[in-house]
Amino acid sequence: MILFVASTKDTAGMNIAKQLINHYNFEKVSETFHNNPVYTKTLHNKETKLFFVNTEIVDTQFLGDLFNPNLLVFLSRHTSAKGIPTLSVHTPGNLSEAKFGGKPGKVSVSPAGAMKNALLEMAKLANERELNYEVSYECTHHGPSLDTPTMFAELGSSPKQWKDTKAAEVVAHAAVATISTQSSCSVALGIGGPHYNKKFTRMALSDQRAFGHMIPKYALSEVDAEIIRQCVERTLEPVDSVVLDWKGIKGEHKPKIVAALDALGVSSEKV
Repeated sequence: MILFVASTKDTAGMNIAKQLINHYNFEKVSETFHNNPVYTKTLHNKETKLFFVNTEIVDTQFLGDLFNPNLLVFLSRHTSAKGIPTLSVHTPGNLSEAKFGGKPGKVSVSPAGAMKNALLEMAKLANERELNYEVSYECTHHGPSLDTPTMFAELGSSPKQWKDTKAAEVVAHAAVATISTQSSCSVALGIGGPHYNKKFTRMALSDQRAFGHMIPKYALSEVDAEIIRQCVERTLEPVDSVVLDWKGIKGEHKPKIVAALDALGVSSEKV
């Protein structure tokens, strides 16, 4: 089963869900969840359900006790102080403490292929429809920390964009693209650089590389070998390599990263 989830507290998430229902003819069923209607549709020969929760998305750790889908896609708003119009994807989970939901030091399982599919669809449609939005990977952050393949498809970064029907439609199509057959690609863990890593995004959009977890520069002071190992092991597909945004890693953190990767026996490259 594929599970799409949106929060009734989230303007962008509800906007994306509405586009999903309208464009793909999702049907309301007798089942309810959180006193909200449940919708279903067979997409790419897979049973797909759309649920609504009454909590903020980051506080949905409880879903792990209720469902075990093949893929869970959160439809969500994206917020940033700069308010740049952005369409983004990322895996949830906490690289250290749990400030915003989830469990401390635990990341969700990252569906690298599904995220790449969504990213490609966002870039393609944003270009075709001449939407002035940046398309980007985000690094792994915030809750929930789930044991099933989990990702966010987001629309941001301010209330103006959350209400943008055309952009929400693009995110809805990108969410459906996650379900399509995965093309063969090399899967990487990304380490270093900013929260919105343009290097990793460009690589995924231009070649057969797909990124699962991404650890940003600002988190490296609290990241140890165990978290790096977890990010490799908690990726749905086998991780072939680690891509290091070398200039985006402080010198003091480089030795521990190299040592952790040597211990894991995973090849790495600097970009």
